[in-house]
Amino acid sequence: MDSWHDLCAVNDLPPGNRMVIPVGNISLLLINVNGEIFAVENVCPHDGGELNEGSVEGTDVICPRHGARFCLRTGEVLAPPATEDIDSFPTRVNASRLEVFIPG
Repeated sequence: MDSWHDLCAVNDLPPGNRMVIPVGNISLLLINVNGEIFAVENVCPHDGGELNEGSVEGTDVICPRHGARFCLRTGEVLAPPATEDIDSFPTRVNASRLEVFIPG
């Protein structure tokens, strides 16, 4: 069932920071880019590496293993060697809490 999940206080993720939070069987990478919070799958589809150690350039995250680039807004793959998109999830702030929507 589709639902919003409470993750943390919004103040726990200030601009420029990131964190990984498991939600069910999904490892979410949360990144705050200038006050806009993005939630994406924390796994590179190229070889299963985790994206949380990668660099962030604007609203792109770059896999630390082989340099695949993904859009944080959409999950779209922007540069090889990955050829598959990652999942991205809507976020919102509700009563000072950060929530993510997971379709189900």
